[in-house]
Amino acid sequence: MSARPWIVGLTGGIGSGKSAASDRFGLCGAAVVDTDQIARQLTAAGGAALPAIREHFGEALIGADGALDRDAMRARVFDDPAERQRLEAILHPMIRAEADRQCAAADAPYVVLVVPLLIESGNYRQRCDRILVVDCDEAVQVARVMSRSGLARAQVEAIMAAQIPRAERLAAADDVIDNSGDLEHLHRQVDALHARYCDAAAR
Repeated sequence: MSARPWIVGLTGGIGSGKSAASDRFGLCGAAVVDTDQIARQLTAAGGAALPAIREHFGEALIGADGALDRDAMRARVFDDPAERQRLEAILHPMIRAEADRQCAAADAPYVVLVVPLLIESGNYRQRCDRILVVDCDEAVQVARVMSRSGLARAQVEAIMAAQIPRAERLAAADDVIDNSGDLEHLHRQVDALHARYCDAAAR
C-alpha cells in the first residue's frame, strides 16, 4: 500500500458519538486511527510525553499510577490559555507524528482518522480526502456526556462552549452522520458510507 492512503477525517462535538461511529467503521474493515487513543498512550505510565509534561508542569500532575492525572490537567489548563498552549506544544507534534505513522502503515481500503478538533486544525484537514462529521442535538450531547462521565451539566456545557460551534462544524463537512437515534440508525449510515468510501478509495 502507498504511504498516502485515502483518509476520511472523522470529527464531532463531545458526546456526539465519534467512538461509536469509528468502532463501526473498524468492524466494516476500515483502518481506524484515533488521536484521542494516541494521546492516552503518550500520557500513560511510561508514555513518551510524560518527561516533558513532568518538566513543564511538575510532579503534581502525575498520578500515583505514574500516568498523567487527566482530571487535574484539565482543571489546570481549561481556563488558562497559556498553560493549554504549553500542553498542546508538547502533545500535538507527537500525536501528529504517530497518527501519520499509523495511517501510512494501514493495511485497509481506507483510513478513518478520528480527530476531535479536526475542523480547527489545518494540519489534519490537509491530510484528509473527506471530512465526516458525527452530529446530534446539543441536548443529546449534554445528556450523553453527563451519563458517561458524571460531570455536572454546567461543566459539560462549558466544554461544549469551548469547542467550535455546531453550525461551523457542519458547514465544513463533506458528509454528516445523524446520531440522534439509536445504534442501529448509526450503523446503517456508517455501512452506507463505508461502501461509498471503498469505491472512492479504489479509484
